[in-house]
Amino acid sequence: MSDVLILLPPSEGKSASKRGRPMDLTKLSFPSLTPTREKILSALIDTSARPDALSLLKLGPSLADELARNLRLEENPALPVAELYSGVLYDALDLDSLDSAARRRATRWVVVASALYGALRLTDRVAPYRLSIGGSLPGLPKLARVWREPLQNALAPVATRGVVVDCRSAVYQAAWPVDAELADRWVQVRVPGASHHAKYARGLVARAICECGIDAEAPADLATHLSGHFDLWLTAPTRSRAPWLLDVHRPS
Repeated sequence: MSDVLILLPPSEGKSASKRGRPMDLTKLSFPSLTPTREKILSALIDTSARPDALSLLKLGPSLADELARNLRLEENPALPVAELYSGVLYDALDLDSLDSAARRRATRWVVVASALYGALRLTDRVAPYRLSIGGSLPGLPKLARVWREPLQNALAPVATRGVVVDCRSAVYQAAWPVDAELADRWVQVRVPGASHHAKYARGLVARAICECGIDAEAPADLATHLSGHFDLWLTAPTRSRAPWLLDVHRPS
């Protein structure tokens, strides 16, 4: 079976644990990202202590408590990524209800984008945080730019044979754009309509791939397998370095 790579965005909503060990950045997947993680972590803690932190991080006044949590990132209890994110995409993915085989595939295939950690596997243990890829950290370039080369070096070797199923939002796609050598296997999932609906549908797509154990080395294989679950349309790239486009409309 060809390993599919499913790229998911993070969610703003995150769970927290009241007890447990703090995270250890050196034990996370993709260890080549550790120096960049350390740099952004340090900058985020410093920024969260500033009087203008809410503005820099693009947070409203009601989220001031999130700054306090950022200040304790190195001490707060860590929890698995599978339990961390709590947005609508992850409601649709519903990892807890997957059978053991589907859960193993999700553990092997899913990679979650993160403005702080770069890329994470579901089994990685990290502290909850508040940082979007569009936030500003003084002393650093735009975060998508900071992550671009490290993510390319870390993730391209993982996408060896199967399709890359890109369910990320545009701002996170900028942190690891389509790789020229992977473009013929790169599928960008698009869902028309409101953001809430689009996120939920992308979560359902990721779930279906894990449940069915889809063996897809080419975008057409992926579309064929998913056509029994969704109304969809696959469009080939019209220029070099562009991904295939998979427009998903609704479950069949």
